[in-house]
Amino acid sequence: MRLDTLVNNITYIELVNMDDLSEEVAGISYNSKKTQPNDIFVCLTGEHVDGHEYAEEAAANGARVCVVERRLNFDIPQIVVDDTTEAIAQISDLFYSSPSKKLNIIGVTGTNGKTTVTHLIQKLFEAQEQECALIGTLGHKFFSKDTYHDAKHTTPQAPELQKIFYEINEKCIKNVVMEVSSHALAQHRVDYCDFNGAVLTNLTQDHLDFHITMNNYFKAKAQLFEGLVSGDFAVINADDEYAGRFMEVISPTVNLYTYGINMPADVQAKDVEFKHDGASFTCVIKDKEYRVNLKMNGMFSVYNVLAALTTAIAQKFDIEKSIKTLEGMGGVAGRFEIITNKPTVIVDYAHTPDGLENVLKAARDITPSDGKLICIFGCGGDRDATKRPKMGRIAEESADKVIVTSDNPRSEDPQQIITDILAGFKSVNDVIVEPDRELAIKEAHKIAGEKDVVLVAGKGHEDYQILADETIHFDDREKVREIFGEG
Repeated sequence: MRLDTLVNNITYIELVNMDDLSEEVAGISYNSKKTQPNDIFVCLTGEHVDGHEYAEEAAANGARVCVVERRLNFDIPQIVVDDTTEAIAQISDLFYSSPSKKLNIIGVTGTNGKTTVTHLIQKLFEAQEQECALIGTLGHKFFSKDTYHDAKHTTPQAPELQKIFYEINEKCIKNVVMEVSSHALAQHRVDYCDFNGAVLTNLTQDHLDFHITMNNYFKAKAQLFEGLVSGDFAVINADDEYAGRFMEVISPTVNLYTYGINMPADVQAKDVEFKHDGASFTCVIKDKEYRVNLKMNGMFSVYNVLAALTTAIAQKFDIEKSIKTLEGMGGVAGRFEIITNKPTVIVDYAHTPDGLENVLKAARDITPSDGKLICIFGCGGDRDATKRPKMGRIAEESADKVIVTSDNPRSEDPQQIITDILAGFKSVNDVIVEPDRELAIKEAHKIAGEKDVVLVAGKGHEDYQILADETIHFDDREKVREIFGEG
């Protein structure tokens, strides 16, 4: 792309040292170490790093021009903008020729359930013989049998995201389902993405280290629905506390669909039952009833399936075929994944108060009356500390035995994180504290009987643990198989 094309199509304050606008730019960079010759280098200002401090390094690596919020005191072409996080989204969309406008993109947002719901929706498209790409926490894949391509964020940064859209178009795939995180919305990563539909799973406490208040968290999520236009669709969890507020921000010209269990909804579940091999319920759609038998378990799985099925209805898919497809699906990696039996050991990604409470309820539903429920969990460092005692209280109230351990402590002292968790307990006399996560799983193995259920929560699909000075390989699923056996 030529520089004159760039400056003629983006919003900027002034141009500095821009003498030759006929020059070509080859790519977009925001990491000076990865900057290639003739790149545009965008100086992002984040929570911990100011990209302006790395502009000279980017220039030394061959950057053609820098996009900045303030003039830099060295001789390189500069485009001064009001906000580089907004500019990088606009530039990325322009560089890849607005690829999202050629796609049917469904964004799924919420505190919990995004990963599972996106995978369910991808399968529903394929059951209709339509290819559908997926973007989310586990990476991105162009179709369900594809391998995951690396993901550093649930929702990629704008240059990577627009490049993925471009590649999806190149493969002649017309549908995309993607997780849309609150960080991505607040940081403008999905600006200039043309969403055709938006799905809300739920909104409960998380990321308050970043958003500070639940109202800010809601406002970030709400942007996805505010951006919908006439003919688009929105799918809302009617049972969620924030459902009404989300509905208020949606244009009346947008097609609104609701799902739920407790509140009246377009797609409603009733007579929900749980057994060891899965959940079942009666689904009511336009006064017609369908019995649904899932291989997945837990009330959260029922909600995830309802979200996916409601999306299928919004896309005018065949209902009976969609239900049959959902009935045939197992869970997603690290989401209520049963690793062994006798005892039953479950690995789950739950890392929020609501997520932990939901998964413990699901685990309780499959715990025999003469068995006990054992919960192993920790909390991540450098993240919202206010949820730690809440998760401690939930674990104490919901499990028969609790083992508190480390999650990803990052730069924090693991013992301090554990102390914060223990503050939520009424009594810590019966709590096992073991900061070493592997030893914590071994403790569970020592005390678990064949009829017991063990929940290892917090990391799910992750195959690493982030410590103060290093990231090590650590996979809860591998450790469980190693310690409990393959059964």
